[in-house]
Amino acid sequence: MAYQRISVIGTSGSGKTTLARQLSQALHLPHVELDALYWGPNWTPTPIDPFQARVIQALSGDRWVVDGNYSKVRQMVWRQADTVVWLDYSLAVVLGRLTRRTLQRMVRQEELWNGNREPWQRLFNRDSILLWALSTYGKRRREYPQLLSQPEHAHLRVVQLRSPEATRQWLSNLL
Repeated sequence: MAYQRISVIGTSGSGKTTLARQLSQALHLPHVELDALYWGPNWTPTPIDPFQARVIQALSGDRWVVDGNYSKVRQMVWRQADTVVWLDYSLAVVLGRLTRRTLQRMVRQEELWNGNREPWQRLFNRDSILLWALSTYGKRRREYPQLLSQPEHAHLRVVQLRSPEATRQWLSNLL
C-alpha cells in the first residue's frame, strides 16, 4: 500500500519532524512542518485565518508528509491524509529527547523558523517547551485514540509507534 499523504503526530519532542524528514527523503514526498507555518518572527503566533491559508497552500499537492499537532488545522490535514503516524512514546523518552534537543538548540543558537531561537530564559518559565510537553502529554494520549476512531477518520491508516525502536523497524520496512 503506497503512502502518499502522511500526518506525523505526537507529543512535543517525540521526533515528529525528524521522522517526517526521513519519510520525505525515503518516499520522495514534500515535507510540511506546521511549526514553520505557524510561528512568525519573535515567536509570534500566526492568526488562525492566515495559518489555515498557509496550510491549505502547503497541502495543495497530491503527495506530502506533514508534522505537527495543531488542532486548528487537524481536520484539514487528516481529511486529505491517507496515513497518520502517531509517535506514542513514554513520557521518559519524550522528556529525555526534548531536554537534549532544547539544550542543543540553545547552546548552538540554532535558528528554527523565521529567525526564532530557543532562548535560555524560556527554559523554565511559563512558556517552557518542557512544561508544555508535561502539560499536554496525557491529554494527547487520551485525545488521539478518540479522534482517530471517529467515523470521519475511518479512511486513515493509523500507525501507532510506541518506542524509537518500533519506529526504526517500521521505517526500515518501508525502505
